Parts: sequence; C-alpha cells; structure tokens
Amino acid sequence: MRALIQRVARCTVRVEGREVGSIGAGMLILLGVRRDDTEQDASFLARKCARLRIFSDSEGKMNISLRDTGGSALVVSQFTLYGDTKRGLRPSYTDAAPPVDAERLYTSFIIMLQSELGMDRVAAGIFRAAMEVELLNDGPVTLLIESTPDSSGQV
Repeated sequence: MRALIQRVARCTVRVEGREVGSIGAGMLILLGVRRDDTEQDASFLARKCARLRIFSDSEGKMNISLRDTGGSALVVSQFTLYGDTKRGLRPSYTDAAPPVDAERLYTSFIIMLQSELGMDRVAAGIFRAAMEVELLNDGPVTLLIESTPDSSGQV
C-alpha cells in the first residue's frame, strides 16, 4: 500500500459537485492499494499515518502526530499511485489491486484509522468515483509512505 500524505489547513472532496467529505487542519491521505496487499498492510499504514510526527510543536519542530493534535484525516482512494511510467507515455496499472480487493482494503484502512483517531476525525471520498479534491497545503509537507510485504505492523 502507498499513502501520499499532505499536511493541510483544510481539505474538501466532492463527487458530482456534492461535498462528501471535509476536514479542517490535519492530513489528506491519498491511498493506493497494490495487487498483493493485505489487512496487515492496511493496519501498518493506518497506525503510521495516525502517529507520524509531521505537525509543529511549540518550538516549530515537526514533532507532534495527528493523534496528538486533535486534527482530522481525509482519505481518498488513488489507484494511480501504482501507475508505472517506465515504458512509454501511458501509465500501466498492473500493480494496482483489482477494484474488489482495493475497495475492501481501502475500507479496512479507514476503519483502522478511525480506531486510531476516533470516528468523527476521519472523512473519506467515495471509492471509484470521479472526485474533486480541494486543499490548502500547510507547509507544504508531503510524504510518501509505503507498507512492506514483511512489515510486522509495529509502529
């Protein structure tokens, strides 16, 4: 699994012009699911995202996690994170999980993140929908985090 994380001052996701998720300060998580990912990958990444220290402490150092700030997360499915552009000009998505598997793990990730942060602190887009994501990046701070097939889930 891959999570592209952006620290945001605010973020909104819309489907067909209708707002389906919105947060204030926190993080936008664009989540890609790989063909061989498991529940273990979802668990590892949910803990990592919630505990990642990318928010400033009183001295201005990135030393505080989303769990500690009381901020929120907005999770948006993003199969294009597994787009392979090594050959040609059209990305190949053969590494991305099939939609049924990807949706199951996307949903698991959201549930696990809600367990880490609280249900009211996690918003989400709609799986397989064409979405418009509007954000005000804070920093900017953008990180790519990946689970590994042999990750123990310990963070």
